[in-house]
Amino acid sequence: MKAIICSKYGTPEVLQLKNIKKPIPKKDEVLIKINTSTVTAGDCRIIEYNFAKWFWLPGKFVFGFTKPRKQIPGWELSGTIEETGKDVNDFKTGDTVFGFTNGVSFGGTNAEYKCLPEKSIVAFDTAKVSFDDAAVLSIGGLTALYFLRKAGIKEGDKVLIHGASGSVGTYAVQLAKYFGAEVTGVCSAKNHDIVKSVGADHIIDYKKEDFTKNNIKYDVIFDTVDKVSFSKCKKSLSERGKYLTSDWPFLQSFWVSLTSKKKLIIGMAPQDKDVMNYLKDLVERKILKPVIDRTYKLEEAVEAYKYVSTGHKVGNVIIKVNTGIIPKK
Repeated sequence: MKAIICSKYGTPEVLQLKNIKKPIPKKDEVLIKINTSTVTAGDCRIIEYNFAKWFWLPGKFVFGFTKPRKQIPGWELSGTIEETGKDVNDFKTGDTVFGFTNGVSFGGTNAEYKCLPEKSIVAFDTAKVSFDDAAVLSIGGLTALYFLRKAGIKEGDKVLIHGASGSVGTYAVQLAKYFGAEVTGVCSAKNHDIVKSVGADHIIDYKKEDFTKNNIKYDVIFDTVDKVSFSKCKKSLSERGKYLTSDWPFLQSFWVSLTSKKKLIIGMAPQDKDVMNYLKDLVERKILKPVIDRTYKLEEAVEAYKYVSTGHKVGNVIIKVNTGIIPKK
């Protein structure tokens, strides 16, 4: 099968399209013929080994010292099951599914085939959700919903989404609106229209205005791009406001959280099939609309990664792998 291989750290130009052995599913796995995969900022960070100084050495133990331990990037996918392991009960050959690989290292979905355990995938109907929309649901949607639920968001809350035009950000805006919040999106001027179109009530151009200095209080501040700190946002939070981030904060932020009624919420969204089904249902009901910026072929992966590494993608970037898949009825 064809796959994108990252055999060393560096710029996206290190990526190569190679023919490798097709995987064989274990007894609790399914073999998926991938229709659509994604390119995420997390993938780019590993390829370039672009991490904070404090994580530089620990990261080598996680990802590999001289080259990535797992060499096929990509975490998300949608596609059709081609083969099932003997212990798989919930899926059959021909089912269309979406899902993602669990863990922090490369997931291996930028390829023609991928084996995943049945606990990592969800079936969907291509008449209701496209392959492309399904492929981009898992990470951005799951992360946005996880943090908003952790914050206990409720109707009438004032919520600010920093990085509102990204993958997590566009989902967070839509979900916060669905839960009845008044939503302010922070993004660049060129992305105002898209953020407005997904439901933001107010827009702030981060290049012209610092939201931490406008004297407006928010019940929730969700930093989806890890560009501001809890300490800096403290004055912009209501008395029992919550600051959400997937980045690990500095000790100062921990100290602020310990000495304040305002709450710091950090972490990583777990793989949860119930949540994935919930997100799929919202897409089917036209409540949630995945935002797709650009589409590339597998052979164009270098260009896809070069674009995502600029940090200016809007929503999601996808790679079309095996096109023309006809699901079995």
